[in-house]
Amino acid sequence: MATIAADMKSQGKEVINFSVGEPDFNTPKHIIKAAKSAMDAGYTKYTAGPGMLEFRQAICNKLIKENGIKYNPKDVLVSNGEKQSLYTACQALFDKGDNVIIFTPYWVSFPEFIRLSDAKPNFVKTNSNKNFEPDFEQLQNKKDKSTKGVIINSPSNPTGGVWRDETIVKLLKIAKRNNWYVISDECYERLVYNKKFTSVEKLNRENKIAACVITCMSLSKTYAMTGWRIGYSVGPYEIIKGMAKIQGQATSCANSIGQKAGIAALSGDQECVDFMKSKFLKRRDLMLGLIRDIPNVTCSSPDGAFYVFPDFSQYLNQTVNGKKLKDTFDISQYILESANVVTVPGDGFGATGHIRFSYATSSEIIEKGIEKVKVALNKVF
Repeated sequence: MATIAADMKSQGKEVINFSVGEPDFNTPKHIIKAAKSAMDAGYTKYTAGPGMLEFRQAICNKLIKENGIKYNPKDVLVSNGEKQSLYTACQALFDKGDNVIIFTPYWVSFPEFIRLSDAKPNFVKTNSNKNFEPDFEQLQNKKDKSTKGVIINSPSNPTGGVWRDETIVKLLKIAKRNNWYVISDECYERLVYNKKFTSVEKLNRENKIAACVITCMSLSKTYAMTGWRIGYSVGPYEIIKGMAKIQGQATSCANSIGQKAGIAALSGDQECVDFMKSKFLKRRDLMLGLIRDIPNVTCSSPDGAFYVFPDFSQYLNQTVNGKKLKDTFDISQYILESANVVTVPGDGFGATGHIRFSYATSSEIIEKGIEKVKVALNKVF
């Protein structure tokens, strides 16, 4: 999709992009100012491998204040983006012969993190009518003695779904009984609408389950800092220590300037986060209403992130312009070529029939783009 869209742009065509996975806002000014001050003050050298102590303490303060979980700086590892945190956790915990539970739809990198650790991903379905929560019956049938862990992603990319607390508690109890590691990807923790977000580890502690949880978080989506590449993980000290050893050989440390900016982000005024969140909520409701107005499309209301994940199954195996739409790759390509709108096929996330739309763009673009999609799809039936 990206290649075709780039070719179209090079030809001078207007292309509307609903594939973007990052906020369309700039990083807040006080965070940029902190980075500039850090450079002027000479914070341009290596830091401690796990991250600046000052930053790790700021992370601990944030976790107590916002997530209700207490950690010490030694339990924190700062990485070059949360993506590195997740990758390194898999490298530290899994090996050949292991399998790891991943729920579909999944973020495209999860299976690759597992495969790169020489383990195997074990895919379990979810219920699209219930926030894409796990199908526990299938989980029971697919787990075996080689299962060593599970990845939780709530709020989810690509669905925007936020799991209920009781669902996570149920999964944590299963993990504890089977001695699984639990990796919780909480990248979109601050982008939750109409309900309260609760960290997996807080539920673990409150319910006295004692499952082994490694929590991975990011500054990217919350503070529009995707290019700064700053993320972090927290968990049992011995695991974090092992992850730090691996990361030390891979990248030495995270960006020193980004860490200084991260301190300002976590410790400073949070009004910028509330502002972006309010904008995203309005855009979500706008996009949701417009997509639901497209014939033969259904879409649940996502409670988090900045994606909607409508079901286009009714368009599968239909023929348009002499071509059969066999999967969502075909549907997305048809939408791109006929409407100049970029979307992300659900088949890439393990979700046949669904297509991801990002509302991290202006209301005007949302209105214009969805109307173009509607017109294009009206030609199918």
